Amino acid sequence: MAEALSERTIALVKATVPALEAHGLDIVREMYSRMFQNPEIRDLFNQSHHGDTGSQPRALTGAILAYASNIDNLGALAAAVERIAQKHVGLQILPEHYPHVGNALLGAIAHVLGDAATDEIMTAWGEAYWFLANILITREAALYESLAAAEGGWNGWRAFEVIEVRPESSVITSFVLKPKDGGPVLRHRPGQYLTFWFDVPGHAPVKRNYSISSAPNDETYRISVKREDKGLASGWLHDNARVGMVLKVGAPAGDFFLPEAPQRPVVLLSGGVGLTPMVSMLETIVAENLDAEVHYVHGARDAASHAMGEHVRALTAAHPKARSTVFYETAAANDAARHDRQSVISGAWLAEQTPIHEADYYLCGPRPFLRALVSDLAAAGVPTDRIHYEFFGPADENLAA
Repeated sequence: MAEALSERTIALVKATVPALEAHGLDIVREMYSRMFQNPEIRDLFNQSHHGDTGSQPRALTGAILAYASNIDNLGALAAAVERIAQKHVGLQILPEHYPHVGNALLGAIAHVLGDAATDEIMTAWGEAYWFLANILITREAALYESLAAAEGGWNGWRAFEVIEVRPESSVITSFVLKPKDGGPVLRHRPGQYLTFWFDVPGHAPVKRNYSISSAPNDETYRISVKREDKGLASGWLHDNARVGMVLKVGAPAGDFFLPEAPQRPVVLLSGGVGLTPMVSMLETIVAENLDAEVHYVHGARDAASHAMGEHVRALTAAHPKARSTVFYETAAANDAARHDRQSVISGAWLAEQTPIHEADYYLCGPRPFLRALVSDLAAAGVPTDRIHYEFFGPADENLAA
């Protein structure tokens, strides 16, 4: 691989930015259409994120545009590259898969742009693709090696047995998983997720990521899953997963996690099922008796959909520097003991909390709701490197449990 992209390639790729702004989504959809003609490649991906209403085509369109716009300043993309590498490791993407993606992308560019996709443009994009692909391949190789070498770590799909099923609310159920081989499990970083391969009858293999909702403990993982409307994987889990069932599980992955020794006060803020990584972080702070001031802030639709409320109250009571604030959108007269405020979490309310400028913020929940809070925090003067987040759901999703 070349040590650096040529100046000519950089100039040509940047020159395609207006075309990508106008036609990028069409290119990405065409690329996926080409890729998914190969069942081996199709089955690597979470199909619920694809299609005309899926989030992944829009996310990849944004990533390609960001790459083209910053191709002369790739340091600006370091965080995005790490997140992509972590996702790829969870999905078991390997070097031999990259030519399929590259051929599909270049074919899609040529198809959508037509005569504008000159030979020179296509050569430049081929060079640019493989430059980035090799960065990802190198990083992913290091991650795979680290996972395989770690105590309790593994590569590929490992068999885990469901040893407990526990309803947490009207829509969320927890599943506790233990390796079928009896060995230890990798101590995940609180906030990371597991990737699952589900064999759902009548469907191609189904891949899903679910955040680990427990602190590291060497023996088990817990995931807490919301039954989504029309959710193929979540519905199947809720209806079929029972004690004794064996599931295929990838090793923990993800770049959203709590540091080992927080140096500042911590605010854990979640909406709905976004509580899962927050509970993992809170459990870790309490279990390891970390000397960190922590404020757990959670928003739920109502008492019925509020999961793990008693567990969180017990955790905050067990730590001298922990407190929690729970918001309900709708509350009944007898819900007073279960929540603190009847409203949605707002940037204005956060701005009233102290010490807002001294804390590290970890947020997880529906995209539009938390995007607004991230914007409010930044506007209030919180440095961007202290705002860490994991969004989910389609762009038009409202705060829900």
